[in-house]
Amino acid sequence: MTPARIYVAGHCGMVGSAIVRTLQQRGTATLITCTHAELDLTQQAAVRAFFEAERPEQVYLAAAKVGGIHANQTYPAEFIYQNLMIETHIIHEAWRVGVQKLLFLGSSCIYPRLAAQPIPEEALLTGTLEATNEPYAIAKIAGIKLCESYNRQYGTDFRSVMPTNLYGPGDNYDLLDSHVIPAMIRKLHLARLAAEHDWQAIEQDEARHGTIPADLKRQLYETCVSGAEASITLWGTGTPRREFLYVDDMAAASVLVMNLDRATYEAHTTPMLSHINVGSGEDITIRELANAVAKVVGYQGRLEFDPSKPDGVPRKLLDVSRLTALGCSATIDLENGLTRSYADFLNRCDFRHPHAFVIRA
Repeated sequence: MTPARIYVAGHCGMVGSAIVRTLQQRGTATLITCTHAELDLTQQAAVRAFFEAERPEQVYLAAAKVGGIHANQTYPAEFIYQNLMIETHIIHEAWRVGVQKLLFLGSSCIYPRLAAQPIPEEALLTGTLEATNEPYAIAKIAGIKLCESYNRQYGTDFRSVMPTNLYGPGDNYDLLDSHVIPAMIRKLHLARLAAEHDWQAIEQDEARHGTIPADLKRQLYETCVSGAEASITLWGTGTPRREFLYVDDMAAASVLVMNLDRATYEAHTTPMLSHINVGSGEDITIRELANAVAKVVGYQGRLEFDPSKPDGVPRKLLDVSRLTALGCSATIDLENGLTRSYADFLNRCDFRHPHAFVIRA
């Protein structure tokens, strides 16, 4: 049997690269990938030419513009425009060339701000979205509805999964644009370096991972030179509850859902409610998360919170009963996942750094 030709859109990102790793471990497919420099997914003509040339049989749509609260508030037009263009072009061209299966990766931000917890798939479009990431959420909802609409009109087999907050190898550690866990890892790592009076390592970090905001850099410098107890300030009150999932568990769930036979997939979904939640089934407060990250990083200073900064939704925990019924659940707990994530961060900093280490499964 000829291996299936599988296109992973967004293979350089955290989620896409995890899907590639999972598929490579199976070794039963010919993988098709293309960098942003080679293919701009917001350009319809380029996407059409790519699909006509490559003609994949399956598509994992993991490409997206993503970021944390600050990025969503700063670039709302980019978030809605780029995500709408990427998913529209890929889904449409997949239909045009006869792709057998497509899996669209969405986000748990599609659900109403005050949805009942844990959030079932049925909560979609039942209330007002969280304002801080509404444009991104609307784009992701549109992706689900594109898949459902093409299925209804053209008989395609396009599926959707909605992940909770993801983290792991390949994450983005930019302090202005990243999600909560990578931002915490880097901030607390920098604070520990300051407590160790290692200003050179802080400057090396900035060269590798991007600008350190001026107020944070000033705070780090004062700790470095004064010898005072290290202190770091995090956004919000620390009280919101969040669910987190290690990205390799997300990749495993994605491959499982993609490879379900059509009858099984349709038995667990409906034509107008066809997405499946993917999460760990457990949540913690942001303060508890900060303490867990501090333990992994080795930071022993004070943790403070700035309530003038937005919290986002008060709680977000997904109902993963659909996924569990399909025999899939998280395998990597938060402490283990954070340890692996910090190892990835350090290994990307500098293999010669005295704190760098490697996790081997």
